[in-house]
Amino acid sequence: MTEAVIDPDPNVASEAYWMPFTARNGFRKDPRIITGADGCYLITDDGRRVFDSLSGLWCCGFGHNRPEIAEAVARQLKTLDYSPAFQYTHPGVVQLAQRLTALAPAPLQHAFFTNSGSESADTSLKIARAYWRMRGQPSKTRFIGRIKGYHGVNFAGTSLGGIGPNRKLFGQITDADHLPHTLRAEDAFTRGQPQGGEELADHLEQLVTLHDASNIAAVIVEPMAGSAGVIVPPSDYLRRLRALCDKHDILLIFDEVITGFARTGEAFGADTFAVVPDMMNLAKALTNGAIPMGAVLTTDEIYQAFVDEDLPEHMISLPHGYTYSGHPVASAAALAALDVFEQDGMVERSLKLAPLLEEALHGLRGLPHITDIRNIGMAGALQFAARDGDPLMRPYEAGVRCFAEGLYVRWGGDTLQFAPPFTSTPDDLQQMHEILRKVIADLR
Repeated sequence: MTEAVIDPDPNVASEAYWMPFTARNGFRKDPRIITGADGCYLITDDGRRVFDSLSGLWCCGFGHNRPEIAEAVARQLKTLDYSPAFQYTHPGVVQLAQRLTALAPAPLQHAFFTNSGSESADTSLKIARAYWRMRGQPSKTRFIGRIKGYHGVNFAGTSLGGIGPNRKLFGQITDADHLPHTLRAEDAFTRGQPQGGEELADHLEQLVTLHDASNIAAVIVEPMAGSAGVIVPPSDYLRRLRALCDKHDILLIFDEVITGFARTGEAFGADTFAVVPDMMNLAKALTNGAIPMGAVLTTDEIYQAFVDEDLPEHMISLPHGYTYSGHPVASAAALAALDVFEQDGMVERSLKLAPLLEEALHGLRGLPHITDIRNIGMAGALQFAARDGDPLMRPYEAGVRCFAEGLYVRWGGDTLQFAPPFTSTPDDLQQMHEILRKVIADLR
C-alpha cells in the first residue's frame, strides 16, 4: 500500500478532495480558495474581499457570520450536541417545527426534518407514494417533474430534475415524466414576472391522458427555477397547475429550497405567486447556510393519513428518517436564523433591494453576447449566446474573471446567476454592475 502524502500547503488543489460540481482541470489551473467571510463578502486566501452575489449557494441571504447564529450554535454544543432522532425528541426541534409551520401558508401544518434539499426532495416524493398507499390507491406511483427543474442530486431528485448535464452521466435512474419548462422566447428581457402561461401547465393534461391520473402520485416543481438560471413562471402558470392537480387528485410539491425565506420578495414562493402546494421542500436559508438542514412541510390531510389511533403502540407509521433529522445544533441554528429573518425584516429588505438588483442586471442589456436577462425579487440571471457551439464557455470565463475582479458569481449552463444577500447595500449592487459590465464587454 502506498503511503499517503500530506501536502504541507492546504491551499494547493489536492487530489484527495473530490470536489462537487467542479471543472477539475480549470480549477487546478486557477484555484479559487476562500478562507473567510464577513457580511456580504467572501475573503480569499490572498486577503481580497469578494462580493458574494449568490449568497453562497443561494443559502446565506442574511449575510455571512451572523453572530446570533454562531452564539446559538455554541450554546447548543455545550448543552446537547446530539439527540437520537428515532423514538426520542428534544425541545429545539419541536419549537422549530412550530415556528416554521406558523410562518408557512396556513394549510402546511407539519414539518419533517432532513439534512439537505436533496433529502427533502426524496423525502417528499416518498411521502407522496406512501400517502396514496395509505389512502388505498397504491397504483399512484408515477412522478412528474419539469424540464430545466432542479431537485437536488439524490436518486429521485436526479430523475425528476430536468437539467440534462446533471442526468446524462448516470443513465436512467427511475421512471419519470417532465412538463415543458416555462422559458418562452417571447419573454426575453422581461422585468419581473411574464404574463399568461396557462398553456404550459395544460401539458399536464397530456400526461394524464397517457398514464391516467390513477397512476400519478405527484407533480414537483420549483416555483421559480433557480439552478437553471432564474426562470420566472408566467403569471397564470402555477395557478393553472394547482387547479389541474386538484382536478385529477394529484399532489403538488413545491421545491422551495432556493425560493424560501424572502428570495422572491415574500417569505416563500408560494406567497409571492399566491399558490399553496400540498408539500413544500426547504433547506439552504433555513439555517442561513450555517449548518446543513432541510425540511418537508405537509398539509394536515397528508399527515393524518399516517395517524392511526388503532395502530399498536410499538408500530411505526412512517418508516423513514435520518440519523441527523432535526439535529439539536442544526435546530438551534435554524431558530436563530428565523430570529434574524423576522427581527431584521428580511422580507422588507428583499422588497426594497429588488428594484436595484433589477436595474443592475437589466442595465447590462445591449452588451455583446447577452441573449436574455431575467429577474424576480432578489434573484436574477444573464443568459449568453454560445461560442463555437459551446453554451458553457462564456459564462465560465465571465465567472472566473469576475472573481479576479472582486465578484463571486455563479455560472451554470449558459447563464450567470445572482441572488445577493438581503443585507447588501445599493453600493454593493452598483459595484456588481460595474464589474459585470467590464468583464462582459471584454468577452470574446
